[in-house]
Amino acid sequence: MREFTEQELVRRGKVEEIKEFCNPYPERYETNYTLKEASTLEDGTKDVKVAGRIVFMRKMGKLSFLKLRDIEGDLQVSIKIDLVGEEKYKFFKTMIDLGDFIGVVGEIFTTQTGEKTLRADDFTFLGKALKPLPEKFHGVTDPEICYRNRYLDLIMNESTRKRFLLKYEFVKEIRRFLEDDGYIEIETPVLSNKASGASARPFTAHHNALDIDVYLRIAPETYLKRAVVGGFTKVFEFARCFRNEGIDATHLQDFTMLECYAAYYNYKDNMILLENMLKTVIEKVFGTLQVNINDKVVDLSKKWETVSFRDLIIKYADIDIKKFNTKEALLAEIKNKKIDLQTEDDIENLGYGNLVDALYKKVARPYLIEPTFLVEHPISLSPLARANDLDKTLTDRFQLVINGAEIINAYSELVDPIDQEARLLHQASLKAGGDEEAMMMDYDYINAMEYGMPPISGWGMGIDRVLQVLTGVDNIKDNILFPLMRPEEK
Repeated sequence: MREFTEQELVRRGKVEEIKEFCNPYPERYETNYTLKEASTLEDGTKDVKVAGRIVFMRKMGKLSFLKLRDIEGDLQVSIKIDLVGEEKYKFFKTMIDLGDFIGVVGEIFTTQTGEKTLRADDFTFLGKALKPLPEKFHGVTDPEICYRNRYLDLIMNESTRKRFLLKYEFVKEIRRFLEDDGYIEIETPVLSNKASGASARPFTAHHNALDIDVYLRIAPETYLKRAVVGGFTKVFEFARCFRNEGIDATHLQDFTMLECYAAYYNYKDNMILLENMLKTVIEKVFGTLQVNINDKVVDLSKKWETVSFRDLIIKYADIDIKKFNTKEALLAEIKNKKIDLQTEDDIENLGYGNLVDALYKKVARPYLIEPTFLVEHPISLSPLARANDLDKTLTDRFQLVINGAEIINAYSELVDPIDQEARLLHQASLKAGGDEEAMMMDYDYINAMEYGMPPISGWGMGIDRVLQVLTGVDNIKDNILFPLMRPEEK
């Protein structure tokens, strides 16, 4: 049996009383302005109809004030007994609580304190809140409550509302930028027979109707490239992706990835595209390219630096990966220098490429604060990337790193099906040997490649990650509207 607080019991009792006056949960209410729009209207504008949740009330004898709120803004409303009538004013004072929804129609004016206000000619009750809102002066500050009860966080905290509106604007402007450049947005499967498109542990599920095991999408890459085989030349997708890996302040198991592919491009073309795109979108959404990151102003307007994997690791670990170019030699040198990679995976089971990546992430990545393009990745770290024409041990690939976070991965894509088959077979052998992040063999994708692929370059960007960097929030969950949480014990 559920237990209720005294306030909850009082509110539940009011629902029955309200039923004698009106429907406590009416079907609809027609507005002609949002709260944000109404707050910008000129004084004297009549017949303004708005609706919202009551987040503040000051009930007085014959004149009361309240504040309505939605995701975009607040609007003050005045309710006067002379205008709404004695019976309705009494209903307002006795039946309406903080958290309730009402609709109001009236005239805009500005109070003596300079606040835009809607003077109510009439109001309509639109919904009873059975639970009281948190205490308004302190809002909701506990991160656990914010993540579990994001609706309360949104109601009470302006910074949260602004952050998620900013995320919407960021995605919208990226979509507009790409579409204006000729890219077409498509959808690819979330469930598939192969966990392909990236090196990561997959989530598994069972498809009852087909009676087969399936994998949740790690990345949309191989399907987007299938679309290029079919004739799309510029294609992208905002894809929900799932990786059954560790969780920390910068990683979640389900996240939004933007992936984008262009036929006839190479990775250097995409370096130009992405620097232009991010500078354009960030300036439009944030109003500046001078971004404050960890109390340091980073100037995104400057030309972004390019640096190689090898040079970075030499600089920060004094290890030349061109000299230590096998798993055994590199692992021995890491141990010789007493470098603790602090990885969840058993480093003995990692392939050479993943070992290089773990070393870079430990010793170098935290120091990359300014926007930096990281290039010349080992080929075993990039099973879907094109080998460099001058050095076949490296790939034509880059990562964009800002403030120690990998924002973008990009390749000149491998389009040779024979080479791709050999690399995926090698990945499959690594997986059989215990490397859980190695990729599976995917002959369906090889089959598509064998029908012919043009030169392609593609990239992927974690939307939640890039916004974590740009907004300076400590935890990536702050940019996820409803993050998955461990169930509370009841």
